[in-house]
Amino acid sequence: MKKKLRKEIIEIRNSIPSLERKKKDLRIMKKLFTIPEFKKAQTVLFYASFRTEVNTIGMMKESLKMGKRVVLPKVDKDRHKLNLYQIKDAGELSPGYSGIPEPFLPNERLININEVDLVIVPGAGFDYSGSRLGYGAGYYDALLSNMQKKIPFIALAYEEQLVQSIPSELYDVKVNMIITDKQVIKIT
Repeated sequence: MKKKLRKEIIEIRNSIPSLERKKKDLRIMKKLFTIPEFKKAQTVLFYASFRTEVNTIGMMKESLKMGKRVVLPKVDKDRHKLNLYQIKDAGELSPGYSGIPEPFLPNERLININEVDLVIVPGAGFDYSGSRLGYGAGYYDALLSNMQKKIPFIALAYEEQLVQSIPSELYDVKVNMIITDKQVIKIT
């Protein structure tokens, strides 16, 4: 069921024309930058956008200009976990796991998840209760379930990625907010 839904949502997302996606990306970025949760955060965990995901590269660059500490994940396939690294420039990313841009940095730049103030979570689709349809590997669920402090988990999505219901398991981590090109959905 999840696999079929993921495929359908990604096909819809892929069908959004490139120019339209760029306009939507800008609207999403403006919304993100105006919410109190983002303004207050000093350390933000972003994901590096891949293929037709909401483009986060510009958001990372702007966040660095604002003086925020920007953190990105790198997949450790052997341990089935995400390692987090502080980046100082978007140019520090290279294709990694499945071709996704990742930081290839020294261990001195490793960051603990509990140092993060805000998490921008990737996903194929989301529903109005905050359930997230990831890409099937469970890396984010494992990472976020280890949080010792309560911080916002925010999804960035095109309106087309919202669905009525996503099947979820007990271990699936929900998002607290979804920012689309048309709305900001706060999940209570």
